[in-house]
Amino acid sequence: MAASNLIRVSSPAYSSGSPAHAPFKRVGTHNGSFHCDEALGCFMIRLTDKFSHSEIVRTRDPKVLEGLDAVLDVGGVYDPSHDRYDHHQKGFEEVFGHGFTTKLSSAGLVYKHFGKEIIAKELQLGEDHPDVHRLFLAIYKSFMEAIDAVDNGINQFDTDKPPRYVNNTHLSSRVGRFNLDWTDPDQSPEKENEAFQQAMALAGSEFLESVRFHAKSWLPARSIVMECIAERFDIDPSGEIMVLKRFCPWKLHLFELEEELKIEPPIKYVLYEDERGKQWRVQAVAVSPDRFESRRPLPALWRGLRDDELSKEAGISGCVFVHMSGFIGGNQSYEGALAMAKTALKI
Repeated sequence: MAASNLIRVSSPAYSSGSPAHAPFKRVGTHNGSFHCDEALGCFMIRLTDKFSHSEIVRTRDPKVLEGLDAVLDVGGVYDPSHDRYDHHQKGFEEVFGHGFTTKLSSAGLVYKHFGKEIIAKELQLGEDHPDVHRLFLAIYKSFMEAIDAVDNGINQFDTDKPPRYVNNTHLSSRVGRFNLDWTDPDQSPEKENEAFQQAMALAGSEFLESVRFHAKSWLPARSIVMECIAERFDIDPSGEIMVLKRFCPWKLHLFELEEELKIEPPIKYVLYEDERGKQWRVQAVAVSPDRFESRRPLPALWRGLRDDELSKEAGISGCVFVHMSGFIGGNQSYEGALAMAKTALKI
């Protein structure tokens, strides 16, 4: 997707071109301090056919905003039929849907209405293609929702306890640091617009990286995991052992597909080849994506043992190791790794 077109950012006093020389549309957002949501929203909306190459006008003047083709994060109106995407007004409770309940920011609103078009262009598919819909949901979950939540002041965890550490490395924090420092002697609108342009470029580049990662890596991995889940009963009658034909990021896909396909009983072990060591791994599946505990860790008597000692204890030749926590083990062959997983199910 071409994203290198010139981003013109201006204030009203600097955007008064002749109508004969103004073929592109104008998208408004507020001036002053900026946040990740409007920087990303302005970047994304310019990826659409409707607002391609549009000029970004930064102002809070209601009369100026009224004459613009689209307005983000200012104006007190959410009306997609007129391309108004503010979220600060009283009574605003719009969410992404599809099971997500986080209140949207201006970036979330733009993504909700234009995300499929942007993704479809990247994949060179129609907007109604199932892969476009899958990525539309996955990118919201892994990238967009956090931006909505941070902008709306929603805590990541349901707790009254203070956070155990400060995290100022996320995208919203990094975008915020582009705001002019109070010690900077140049506080002009031109300098502020230049900073906003940098913020748009950063937020936009990370968004496009997320889209491309999901298209090139996440989506193919999902297909591999789905095929392997379908063949699990060929591996073991229990259906609780899955073998990856080709190693790929499998963990999150496994949890999502188990829920989507209503897999019972849940898969306990995943086998895959470690191509670097030319060995096989047997990994215990965690109880959930964000937990370290395993559904069924490898047997306690195996943990911390290696090589011949482990092979003797397990009664399986070719064993290499089992981690002290029991979440992963290794064997020199596929047959040995499978025997470890089958034996672990019975112990």
